Amino acid sequence: MPIAAILAAGVVYAACSAGGPSAQKGDASLSPAAQREIAQVEAEIDRIEASTLQRVAAPPDNQVQQVELLGKLLLYDKQLSVNRNEACTLCHMPETGFTGPVSELNRTTGSYPGSVRTRFSNRKPQTHSYAPLAPVLHFNRAQGDMVGGNFWDMRATGRRLGNPAAEQAQGPPTNPVEMGLPDSACAVYRASQRPYRGMFETVWGKQAFAIAWPRNVDQVCNTPGPPTAADPLPVHLSPLDRGRAAATFDQMAQSIAGYEASAEVTPFSSKYDAVQGGKAKFTAQEQAGYALFRGKARCNECHRDGGPGEEPMFTDFTASNIGTPANPRLPYYAENRPDAQGYAANPAGRSYVDGGVGVFLAGGAVLSRPSAVDARWAGQAAGNMGRVRVPTLRNVDKRPYPAFVKAYGHNGYFTSLKAIVHYYNTRDALPRCKANDPGEGKTCWPAPETTQNMNTSKMGRLGLTDAEEDAIVAFMKTLSDGFTPVG
Repeated sequence: MPIAAILAAGVVYAACSAGGPSAQKGDASLSPAAQREIAQVEAEIDRIEASTLQRVAAPPDNQVQQVELLGKLLLYDKQLSVNRNEACTLCHMPETGFTGPVSELNRTTGSYPGSVRTRFSNRKPQTHSYAPLAPVLHFNRAQGDMVGGNFWDMRATGRRLGNPAAEQAQGPPTNPVEMGLPDSACAVYRASQRPYRGMFETVWGKQAFAIAWPRNVDQVCNTPGPPTAADPLPVHLSPLDRGRAAATFDQMAQSIAGYEASAEVTPFSSKYDAVQGGKAKFTAQEQAGYALFRGKARCNECHRDGGPGEEPMFTDFTASNIGTPANPRLPYYAENRPDAQGYAANPAGRSYVDGGVGVFLAGGAVLSRPSAVDARWAGQAAGNMGRVRVPTLRNVDKRPYPAFVKAYGHNGYFTSLKAIVHYYNTRDALPRCKANDPGEGKTCWPAPETTQNMNTSKMGRLGLTDAEEDAIVAFMKTLSDGFTPVG
């Protein structure tokens, strides 16, 4: 569906001001169905935050567990967004495997709104589960691949903090289309006002918030980013205080990564894990799907189930362009005009093409840049244009109820596991769709968003039957955490 038709249909039906807390009364950028579901998710976020805050009064006596508790509090804290209305978890809730928890958004827009509710990202949320187990981004010369990092474009490299998940946590707070703060120091200032400040200082030291904040810090931090080129760090701090704020921001990120690495987020508790541990058995269909996954369907060549010395992460941490069609439902295509704050997230408009890893490696424009790009990787940029990180398949089907819609692919084009498996199977076997073709996704496919570096060797014409596709889907459903063995 063209973006104009989507806008007219009311998925996103108003571009209104959301400049600060006083502007929230005009926040009407989402369809009523999406607003209702977001309100339900926000209520659950508030409930989890309140329950977690109760633990601060009697925190664990183990420092590792204290770090995990801090990380959880930070992830569920809406105060760390510019309009104090969006926690990290709006895009990463446990009932969906720590990815997008709003069925209506997954079904329609694909991406999620930021703290400024008229701004949407260019991609769907990835999962936080297992993210800390990604390797630090590096170039594997033998296989000719970039390996590791977090985010679809690998831009959270982990090279500075030693953990891609920690650097990933530093992206959303200052991303204009996500949490929207104009300065990372704002996240530190807001955290210094929160009930967990004392525990943070116990873990990381009293210097964490020993910062002389300017008188206008509230005004600055209530103003949506990005900052102007003339004033890139609008919270004006002394060099010493800027260093303290940067160090504390790192510690906030490391706390989040600590929580994401905990058994609460990364538990290895799926039926698949139980089968591998001899505590459960696959059904006949699941077993057939696993055999296809490792054989005829070739899934295991990128979504690896492990090998000698490997844990079964169901990703090889490389990047690939599977030829995913552009998702015309993304509101990002309409973000080419300046909003009430004068910001246009996507000057290219409908001509935008997601260059993925290649754009990051080339030093191109990205919405947030938590990690510096290594100039020595510039030679790999052309070979990575259009490629995105191979996601883990763990929790790929985890959902709160059967009718809940999940989105798949970096841009959320696919809205069912069956659809994306069918795409892998038939991308090159079916004809290209015509405009408004009713057979889209069944008897034809749209053209890829980009054919640069498209994977043509491992997918596209697999020759799977409908029953074999269903078996693969059945197997992937065994990768959802929270399975309880019987007996």
